[in-house]
Amino acid sequence: MNGDLLTTRIIDFFNFDALTWDAVAELPRDVPLILPLGFGYDLNLLAAQLGSPPRIGILPAIPFGWRGSGIEVSDAIMIQVIVNLLDSLRDDGFSRVYCLAPQGIDPQASYINSHSASFLRLPNFTARSSVVHLPPDSEREKVILIPIGHTEQHGYHLPLSVDTIIIDSIAQDTTARVPTRSFALPVSPYGVSTHRASFAATLNVGGRAFEDFWGAVIDVLAARGFNRFYLMSGHGGNSSFLVNVVKYAGERHRRIFCATAFLHTSGAIGSAALEKYRTSPIGGMGHACELETSYLLHLRPDLCRMERVVDEMDFISTPDYYMDWIEGGSLVANPPWDDDTKTGAYGAGSHATAEKGRLWLEAAIEEKIDHIEQIHEQHERREKRRNEGYGLWGKFT
Repeated sequence: MNGDLLTTRIIDFFNFDALTWDAVAELPRDVPLILPLGFGYDLNLLAAQLGSPPRIGILPAIPFGWRGSGIEVSDAIMIQVIVNLLDSLRDDGFSRVYCLAPQGIDPQASYINSHSASFLRLPNFTARSSVVHLPPDSEREKVILIPIGHTEQHGYHLPLSVDTIIIDSIAQDTTARVPTRSFALPVSPYGVSTHRASFAATLNVGGRAFEDFWGAVIDVLAARGFNRFYLMSGHGGNSSFLVNVVKYAGERHRRIFCATAFLHTSGAIGSAALEKYRTSPIGGMGHACELETSYLLHLRPDLCRMERVVDEMDFISTPDYYMDWIEGGSLVANPPWDDDTKTGAYGAGSHATAEKGRLWLEAAIEEKIDHIEQIHEQHERREKRRNEGYGLWGKFT
C-alpha cells in the first residue's frame, strides 16, 4: 500500500536549514523533521517508513563522529550531541523528530535499541562505503582545517544555514589555494546557541557536549599522528567553547599545535578589509548584518530575501559592552537576545552587497592562509626545540 501511495502522492522534502526562522515558526508541529547521520539515503524509503506524510523536513547531516563515518568518537559523546539537537526541535514544539541512522554500520547500537522511537534505520550506501579514514593518513604533515558552522535563525531575510555556508566556503577555498599546506574536513553544521529559546529554529549542541565532541575528534586525530589543527568557526556562539577545546587538546597532547580564532574575517587582514569596505556604523555588523548578508549575496543569492531585511542596531550598549562583528569592550556577558532584537538580526543588512561579500571572502581566505603558515611555523619551531632538549624536554622526555 505504501508503494502505491508513493506513486500517486508527491511528497515535499524540504531543507530545514534553507528556511528563515519565522517560516519554521509557522510549520505544523507534527511535520516530521529528520536529522541524518551521513549522506546518501533513499528518501522514498524514508517517506514510506514515516507513512508518506505530505511534507518532510531534512536537517543538515552530521558528517562524522558516529561509527563508520571516518572519524569516530565514543557512543556517550555522540549520543549527547544527537539528543541535544533533537531536544532543540522538541523545545520548539515539534512532535515528530528523528535521527536517521544507516543500517549495517550500527552506530550507537545500545542507545538506538533503548530509544528506538527517536531513530529511523535505512540503508546508506555512502556511509557503507566510507572505509577511508578522515583525513587520509597522507595528509599528516598538513594543517587540518576543521570548519564548524551552525544552524540558527538569521533574521527575516537569511536562511538558517548562513554560518555553515560561509565557513565551509572559506575552508574549502583556502585549501584549494594551499593544498600542500592544508586539508579541510567536511563542515559541521551544528554549534552552540545559548540564546536558543529566543527564536524558533535555532539548534543547540550544548556547550559541554560541544567541547566533549571536538575534544574527542582531536584525540582521535592526534592518536593517528596528526599534529596541526585549526578549528575554524563561522558562528560566534562557538568561540568561547572552542578556546576550551584548544586548551584541553594542548594539555592532553603536548606535541601538537591546535589553534582557533574568534571568528573569520576578524584578524589583522580581515578587520582591515571590514573597515575599508563597510558603510554601516559600529553596530552594523553583528548577526544577519552587513557582513553576513554580503557573504550570502555573493555565495548563495538564491537564499537571500532582501525585500525582508530589517536593520536593527538598538543593542543596549555601554562603553565596555557593545555588539559589532569584532566585539568590543572588556565586559563579557550573555543577555537574552530578545532584549536587543525583535527580528533576530543585529546590524544593518540593508548595507550589504554581493561585491562586498566577494571582497570580504578574499580577505578571509588570505587571513586563513596566513594563519596556516603561522601554525606550521609554530609547530616546526617548537619541535626543533623539543628535539634539542630545550627546558624540561631534555630532562623528562
